[in-house]
Amino acid sequence: MAKTVLDFEKPLEDLEKKYEEMVELSKTVELSKELAALREQIESLRSEIYRNLTRWQRVQLARHPERPYSLDYIQALTSDFIELHGDRSVRDDPAIVGGFGTLDQIGAVMWIGHQKGRDTKQNVYRNFGMPNPEGYRKALRLMKLAEKFRKPVVTLLDTPGAYPGLEAEERGQAEAIARNLFEMAKLEVPIVVLIIGEGASGGALGIGVGDRILMLENAWYSVISPESCSSILWRSWNFKEQAAEALKLTAPDLLTHGIIDRIVPEPLGGAHREPQEMFARVKEVLVEELEALQSLGEGALERRTEKFSRMGMWNDPSNSVSKVSINGHSMAEAQ
Repeated sequence: MAKTVLDFEKPLEDLEKKYEEMVELSKTVELSKELAALREQIESLRSEIYRNLTRWQRVQLARHPERPYSLDYIQALTSDFIELHGDRSVRDDPAIVGGFGTLDQIGAVMWIGHQKGRDTKQNVYRNFGMPNPEGYRKALRLMKLAEKFRKPVVTLLDTPGAYPGLEAEERGQAEAIARNLFEMAKLEVPIVVLIIGEGASGGALGIGVGDRILMLENAWYSVISPESCSSILWRSWNFKEQAAEALKLTAPDLLTHGIIDRIVPEPLGGAHREPQEMFARVKEVLVEELEALQSLGEGALERRTEKFSRMGMWNDPSNSVSKVSINGHSMAEAQ
């Protein structure tokens, strides 16, 4: 697969190509000082680019085709993963994968995640990571299986959204997602959610209710994609960058607003640059979070309910009114 270079990475790519050419030339000409200076320039530019990313640039990194997907993480973090298939009603949905796999000292964990493809054939098979209702019902079946055997659940979010096709609606797409939200809210085992790439709308939220919500540094999580938001507000996709800024969909934004609990740092340039390092970081964080949850004891469901109940609420000290934002409309309730 050819290396994918994003628009904002092109100046860095040009310098790296120049460096490679100079390395070849240095086999016949002394260029050690020039190489050192160029290497320093490259590192400086790389740091400047990736430490000052806009929200739209983070969206682009989250969609990078070389970025690790759910199965990459699962296979890297476990050595005995057994994939389980089917919703026991319609069919198996390859857009969602799941099964048991051992995570170090935690033991058996139920892994569930969205799965995209690496090429056109795989993406058609995986439906570009957009689940049908049977995908969410498979996920729920696996969560109930984990609950039966008292095993924790880890979900990996990476989808452009639930599949919007007519056949998906006919088979109850909205009901399947709503059912998962209801059941995950009262699942009696620890749930850790990790957003590894795109977290779009209800398609992500359908497996996104948990005790701890973690997010990779360059992932995004929002009720709508920047392109769709731009299309609705401006009747054009040309304002996607402005939409991304307005949506505040990056990890730092969501941590500030209490939507997520923790940001997992990525290697400079994104998870795809150093996948093994990324896998090691994710493993360390998951083990830490699951051990902490397992040590809390009783009251897990109450804590989970309280966690999600706090979202979208704030207090106005001037009139002692608690306000709740629902679908963009403000509702007030006297204290």
